[in-house]
Amino acid sequence: MVRGFDPDVVDALLTAIEHDNPGKELLVEDHGGYVRIHAQHRLRVTRASLEQATGRAFPLSGLEPAMASFAGRMRYEGDDELIWYLTRED
Repeated sequence: MVRGFDPDVVDALLTAIEHDNPGKELLVEDHGGYVRIHAQHRLRVTRASLEQATGRAFPLSGLEPAMASFAGRMRYEGDDELIWYLTRED
């Protein structure tokens, strides 16, 4: 779930998620004040894909405050990849 984000950034995030999760079925729900992006099990987004979609530098840590509510866990793979998932993978 992404809250209080610029619609252009939400669009870029969706583009990056689609790029980083090929073949994964995504469900996108726009509730006006927030956008919920669903997929089974796990999603990943890379800094490179997000920066390509936004056309500017965009640290993944900048997403976390906007993700006020989500199901599951979030894991950073350095500064380059963010993974969130419903069940433990470790």
